[in-house]
Formats: sequence, C-alpha cells, structure tokens
Amino acid sequence: MSLFLQILKSIVFGIVEGITEWLPISSTGHLILLNAVMPLTDNQQFWDLYKYIIQLGAIFAVIVLYWDKLWPFSPKKSEKEKKSTWNTWIKIIIASIPTGIVGVLLNDYADEHLSTPTVVAIALILYGVLFIVIENRRKKPRMKTVGGIDAKTAFFIGCFQSLAVVPGTSRSGSTILGSILLGTSRSAAAEFSFFLAIPVMFGVSLLELIKHAAAVTAGELVVMIVGMAVSFIVSAIVIRSLMRYVRRHDFRIFGIYRIILGVLILILALAGILPSVVNA
Repeated sequence: MSLFLQILKSIVFGIVEGITEWLPISSTGHLILLNAVMPLTDNQQFWDLYKYIIQLGAIFAVIVLYWDKLWPFSPKKSEKEKKSTWNTWIKIIIASIPTGIVGVLLNDYADEHLSTPTVVAIALILYGVLFIVIENRRKKPRMKTVGGIDAKTAFFIGCFQSLAVVPGTSRSGSTILGSILLGTSRSAAAEFSFFLAIPVMFGVSLLELIKHAAAVTAGELVVMIVGMAVSFIVSAIVIRSLMRYVRRHDFRIFGIYRIILGVLILILALAGILPSVVNA
C-alpha cells in the first residue's frame, strides 16, 4: 500500500476517532466497521500502536479547550480558583484508580478474548437500551457542575469508566451513564468524562508506544502524525458541539444510534463480512 493512500486513510480514521471518542457511541465499534471496509495497514504491530496513538490528538484537544480550567498555576487565578482546580485534579486521580487497576488486570484478556464483533455489538445494544431507560426515568441532578462532584462520587464514576475494558462499551458512554446514575447533570457528566480521558488515554498510549515504537517506520510515523492532527481538529469541534447539545437535549438519540450500530455489526458478522476477532 502506498504511503499517499495510507495518509488519505489516516485522515478518515482521524475524523472517525475525533467524532466517536467523545460521543457515547463507541469508537471501537466504528473503527471495526471502518477497518473492515478499508484496512489501514497489513502491519499488525503498527495498527496496535496506531489505534492508541491517534487518541492523543483527541486528548490534546481537551487540554487546549479546557486549559484555563485544568491549569492550577495560572497567574490569572485567585487562590480560591487554584484550590478548586487542584480539587478537580484530585477527583480525576481518584476516578482513575479503578480504571487503572482494571486496565492492568484485564486489558490483555479483553483484547484476546472479548474483541469479537458479537461482544462489541451486544455492548453497543445493551448500553444503548440503558441510555434510553435511564433518560426516561431521569431525576433532577444533585450535582450540576464538575466542582459539585465529591470524591466518593468521582470514585464510583471511575468504576463505571472501568467497564469500558469490554470492547464496544465506550469509555465516554460508560462514564457519562454512570455519572448520570450517580446524580450529575448531563453537562457535568460529559465534561468530567473529557477530563478523565486525559490520564487514562495518556497512560495507555504511553504503554503502547513503549511496546511497539521500535517496529514503526518513518512512513508509518507520518501516517500516525496525520491521524493525530486530524483527530485533534475534529475533537475540538465535537467537544464544543456536544457541550452545546447536552445543555438542551438528552442522550436518548445516542442510545438509539448505538442499538442501530450494534444490530448492523451483528448482521455483518453473521454474513461473514467482519472477521471473528477484531483488532480495533
């Protein structure tokens, strides 16, 4: 495959990653379909690294957009504002603990035994139904902002995030769903989900970089950088759009979309179009 064609494909993968990483619709499910339609590479080691490194572009978008909220050393902030920022980071760290533990213990097992179209499809459909049911029974939120989330709630949100070890669950989907169940507003749930992605995705990407970096060629490095750049741009647009959306609407539309996507993946798997084991 020519480098030019790989770069074009990487642009498409970057767009898909930038959109699906932040919406509760499973980036894995979409990458499975995309990689089935137009495989990016025949080099499995490169793909194993690419699918994680491309996420860094999405993470940098969060850091740039929320820099003022997340940087505790800003001279423009009062001591009270700096303390609030540190409290946010403490809650991010607390919420990351269960995710880190589950990831270390089960990530390799999930990749080896759960990375099948059937598992992904079931997870998509199950969480899609849960989004619809929970939104239909939704009560008035107790915590309307990230600042209103206490340490105990943050920990349990992290427990929900750890469920994303199952492919097709969606990290943002499980985090947002858990946050809403625990009493946060939709906007607080989405924003806290963005923040939790920073340590989780940086950590995973670093581990994969250490594991596979030596096998990457100069051309493949260019392909990764292009994917990251596109993911960054698209993520910035999607994050802003999602925050505007959730201030006026609920998450039911994403539940419906997840169910449709899950059914589609099941049909394609039964038709033999998708492989029995996926690497997305």
